Amino acid sequence: MKILRCILGDQLNEKHPWFNSVDPNVHYVFMEIKPESEYATHHIQKIVGIFAAMRAFGKRLENQGHTIYYYAINDAANQHSFEANISQLVQIYDFDSFEYMEPDEYRLDALFLDMQDRLHVPVKMVSSAHFMTSRTDVAQQFEGKKRFLMESFYRKMRKKYTILMDGDQPVSGKWNYDHENRKKIPVKHNVTPPKLFSNDLHDVFEDIKDAGLNYIGDVDASHFLWPITREQALELFQYFLDHLLPYFGMYQDAMHQFEWSLYHSRISFALNIKLVDPEEVIRRAEAHWLSNQETISLAQVEGFIRQILGWREYMRGIYWAHMPEYADLNYFEHARALPDYFWTGETKMNCISQCVKQSLRYGYAHHIQRLMVTGNFCLLAGIDPNEVDAWYLGIYVDAFEWVEITNTRGMSQFADGGIVGTKPYVSSAGYIHKMGNYCTHCNYDRKVKVGEHACPFNSLYWHFLFRNQDKLARNPRMSMMYRVWDKFSTDDQTAILEQAEQYLTQLEDL
Repeated sequence: MKILRCILGDQLNEKHPWFNSVDPNVHYVFMEIKPESEYATHHIQKIVGIFAAMRAFGKRLENQGHTIYYYAINDAANQHSFEANISQLVQIYDFDSFEYMEPDEYRLDALFLDMQDRLHVPVKMVSSAHFMTSRTDVAQQFEGKKRFLMESFYRKMRKKYTILMDGDQPVSGKWNYDHENRKKIPVKHNVTPPKLFSNDLHDVFEDIKDAGLNYIGDVDASHFLWPITREQALELFQYFLDHLLPYFGMYQDAMHQFEWSLYHSRISFALNIKLVDPEEVIRRAEAHWLSNQETISLAQVEGFIRQILGWREYMRGIYWAHMPEYADLNYFEHARALPDYFWTGETKMNCISQCVKQSLRYGYAHHIQRLMVTGNFCLLAGIDPNEVDAWYLGIYVDAFEWVEITNTRGMSQFADGGIVGTKPYVSSAGYIHKMGNYCTHCNYDRKVKVGEHACPFNSLYWHFLFRNQDKLARNPRMSMMYRVWDKFSTDDQTAILEQAEQYLTQLEDL
């Protein structure tokens, strides 16, 4: 039987059972197609990185003896449609069946299901052999319950995979060290520099420009910094273990104007295109900690493992439990347009400016920059979650809908009304100052709520609480802040709300 198998750009998993042996009757197809590159306006480093990784992976399989068909972005035979290209190959080479790995995104899952009857050959979907859970595990665990709780899921996963466990109890008797993961970078602390690659991807970049693809952001295509092979991904991760993990947990929530990478592994891009898999990353991290306990505390490694074993798998489960309806949720009915400075960084709010410019330069910002700076501002300002989703999905190299939308529309914007988080993640300038040094270099005064140089985060925070009190006042995690608001004098409340209204009116000029 002659079989055609499709490999998507985020399915570059060398450890997949498909590749355990070479069969001359099994052929593989890769496709760089315009709809996948333009369904959102992606960062140029994301497009370059995925194309380069696909080409490298295709060449690797070819060198191993597998038969490969590769549709590059500018190939004359490329019809820029999964179905059209697959149908063409099935007809030309007389394939008896077609197989594909389960897509991670709902739209692609629907697309491949829809095309099956028109291919006129048997079609089979197989597991991507990457995740530590199935699509339905989270939904099944919380079936019949009003709320999904990540901590419950995380503990179940720790037990299932025997990660950081002592029998049926967590090592040290404590499940979670989140309260120890919230320290600011000390003034005189010298941050360890990040591991960067220098891949020459000039040819890939030229192909993208010749194809006329739309994109945002910047790239040094002659010194591309992200890993594009499994070897590079493992090298990046080993650097994290050797040099960054000792400080990761402690400073994972910290922000710094002059340090873009800090102690983060930045392994998410390689993970999300499957150059490496989550279990091997977690096992390596645990083993490294066990061998280096004199220099790496449990809090450092637990914080890292929780992000992958807990949060990443959990968010995927939420995605498959609630799509496609999830993509339309808008709990607060927010409708304002995303300000233009989210595409340029040209704003007097230094925290927004620095986070946006960093994102445009590197295609990267860590989770607190995404959640408590850009995401926090969008929520306070009432930005349409559709526009927020599109921005996050496009600007970050590691953003794929299955993990982006639950973090953005759910955790960041609370547009799901509490499916992901138990409360909105909002704050005034105080939190941003607590975790970083952006406020030190800002045009606005973090200490002031009203006036010419009052930080917009301050009045917008209270305005957000005021306008949404019917939805939030009874939330146990928000009630204390409403009690604080009630203690303000009527004059102070009026002044704060008027300041916020002024800022919302002139949102593009902040």
